This record gives sequence, structure tokens and C-alpha cells, in this order.
Amino acid sequence: MDIQKELIAEFDREAATTRKILAAIPADADLGWKPHEKSMSLGRLAGHLCELAGNWGMSTLTTDKLEMVAGQKHEPYIPADTAALLAFFDQQTAKLKDVLAKLPLSTWDESWRFIMGGQVIISDSKFSVWRTAVMNHLIHHRGQLGVYLRLLNKKVPGTYGPSADEM
Repeated sequence: MDIQKELIAEFDREAATTRKILAAIPADADLGWKPHEKSMSLGRLAGHLCELAGNWGMSTLTTDKLEMVAGQKHEPYIPADTAALLAFFDQQTAKLKDVLAKLPLSTWDESWRFIMGGQVIISDSKFSVWRTAVMNHLIHHRGQLGVYLRLLNKKVPGTYGPSADEM
């Protein structure tokens, strides 16, 4: 088995499914809407999916760590509208796919760390970080977005088969 080929194919499948969920956000949606005060807004959650499938994944594969010093403010991507969201997602996933395609197999064994305010949050192999903090994280938040769509009475596209809206 060619593990690199399989990882790229998995990324392609999950990115396509994620794009389908993002595209289900209506053009007139209130991107500031939250289902709960502790929840991310609709726009922030959608933007986070773009970050995971782009810059976060690229950082994992092309650096040995991501370090945010205490007090450093992260400016999250929050789209202006669904069209901008989809354009950004397409740009980010294309860049990450290019990195994946050129990645030497030995890179997966290298260590990667996420440090925030001097505290190590993640320390693992790039392969493990890719699987958990990139791919599983993407799938988790994509599922949340499906719930947001349902709560807004919008159709939810199927992910691993048809949804109730497609039956």
C-alpha cells in the first residue's frame, strides 16, 4: 500500500465533503448566528474549517512547531459571505494538497509541537498530528456545522451517504 497516496485520497474525499457542507450555507445566512453563547458563530465555525484544511494542515506538515506567545492574538478567518468562504476554502485546500503531494514520506515520522503561552498543547509525530489535529478535527467541526444547518432549518447534505434531506 502506498500510504502517501492513501492520505492524499482521504484528504481529497474529506475536503470535497467539507466543501459540500460549506456550500449548503445559504448566501443570505446570518454568519454571526450562534446556537449558544459559548458556541462559535456560524461564520467563525465555517472559517475554522478553512483554516484546518489550509494553514493549520500546512503548518503541521511544513514546520516543526507552531508557537503562540502569551498575549498573541490570533485573527481567525471569518468570511464576508458564502461565496468568499468557498473561494477561500478552494484556495486553502489546493495549497495543502500541493504540500501533501510533494511531502517526503520520512516527514510523517518527524516531531511537531503546538505551544501556546509557553505550554506545550500538542507534541507528537506529524502523522499523529495530521490524523488527530487536522483530519479528525476537520471532521468534528464539519459535523458541528451540519447541526448548525439543521438548527437553522436548512438542508443538510450527506457526508458518508445520503442525509435525511436527501432520502
